[in-house]
Amino acid sequence: MKIGDDVFIGARSIILKGVEIGNGSVIGAGSVVSASIPAGVVAAGNPCTVLRPLREAGQ
Repeated sequence: MKIGDDVFIGARSIILKGVEIGNGSVIGAGSVVSASIPAGVVAAGNPCTVLRPLREAGQ
């Protein structure tokens, strides 16, 4: 498991072995992270999926 800088992980989330979470990402509360998450995104759910980027391109 590798968690990048400035990552926010919501309460009661579960991060499984071998997963990487990119810098600046947000993981929603109660998520089960079973696959790697890229940098700068909002992700949530069971299984955890990317919902949207934190910022649009050019902002």
